[in-house]
Amino acid sequence: MLYLAQVHKNEFLEQHQLRLLARQEADNVWAIIPEEAFILLGKNSALTEKLLVLVELSPTGDIERLEDATNWVLGLINTFLTTGITPDFLQKEAERAEQWRQNLTLQNQDLARRSLELEARREQIQALEESLKREKSVSSNGTHPEQES
Repeated sequence: MLYLAQVHKNEFLEQHQLRLLARQEADNVWAIIPEEAFILLGKNSALTEKLLVLVELSPTGDIERLEDATNWVLGLINTFLTTGITPDFLQKEAERAEQWRQNLTLQNQDLARRSLELEARREQIQALEESLKREKSVSSNGTHPEQES
């Protein structure tokens, strides 16, 4: 699994460690790691303090790959921040999408209501047609509905 981490010096153990900051959940989806989680690098680590790195960990927690995150961060800036995609912009887009979804739901409910009304009117018209046919057949037989009883 891929993590964003920052290099720290553990003064007590006199060695560097990685503080895991975020975990990749899916492409372009990351989750912040709220609790402090550290991985010791050993005394021979040549990484500098506060450096951001991407670290891939095996399922057992072993470091499989470690690289400077500078190019990755610059890629994020280039992809999102130079085009004006800011958290505020994304929030407004999410609100717009929710409003659009609500409007579609209301329109769908209105269409369903109209469909039910049309079906009810169609049934009324069929009932009137049947009634007219009965009256017509009764009058063509020469009897009137009042005379039948």
